[in-house]
Amino acid sequence: MAQHILRKDLKKDEIREKFVRGVESVASHQQALWIVVTAALVVALSVFGWNAYSRRETAKASVAFDGGLKIFQARIRAAGEPADPVEITYLDEKNKFTDADKKFLEVAGEYGHTKPGQMARYYAALSEARLKQYGDAEKNLAQVASSTDENLAGLAKFQLAQVYVQESKGAQAADLFKQLSDKPSVFVPKPMALLALADYYRKSDPAQATKLYNQVKLDFPEAAAQADQGLELLNAKS
Repeated sequence: MAQHILRKDLKKDEIREKFVRGVESVASHQQALWIVVTAALVVALSVFGWNAYSRRETAKASVAFDGGLKIFQARIRAAGEPADPVEITYLDEKNKFTDADKKFLEVAGEYGHTKPGQMARYYAALSEARLKQYGDAEKNLAQVASSTDENLAGLAKFQLAQVYVQESKGAQAADLFKQLSDKPSVFVPKPMALLALADYYRKSDPAQATKLYNQVKLDFPEAAAQADQGLELLNAKS
């Protein structure tokens, strides 16, 4: 009988131990699960917080960029024409582009991590090019050209090539135009890059320019009119 009771008690002890181990295992899994869930919540909240912050910053940058764009696109009013308090106007382009450059650089400095901030730096460079401040324009365009946005980077490279032309850095300009024709983008399609390259060669290498204009006419009929204009200028020069 004692042996039977002992076996019975042992069996109860085994069941109790298994139950305890099961509870401990469940508790351990629950603890691990809560750790994972908590970590996921922290990450989710961080992402949500960053996205909300990013949206707010982008919205503020967009408003600031629009302010600069209004200056950049402002009308030059006629001499003697009174200023309109509602419309932004200027008497000369130098003051207009100086103000635009200043405004765009402020936006780029404060919101450079946003798309409007990057666009502001691009327009600052355009303003500087209009002011013939080619060194500053080159510096800002080179910065935008390194953007991860391929379309914006392509546009900046195209304008940078134009600045190189103004600075008599022909080899660098031609190299950029060739890069853009080999790797076109939404803002700088292949015919646009080829036409720019042909325009550059029109003075230094008429034969190469003629070849490129004819290539555009053959491969891109939609740009044939611009190519014909280039060929006409070549013929008029000769």
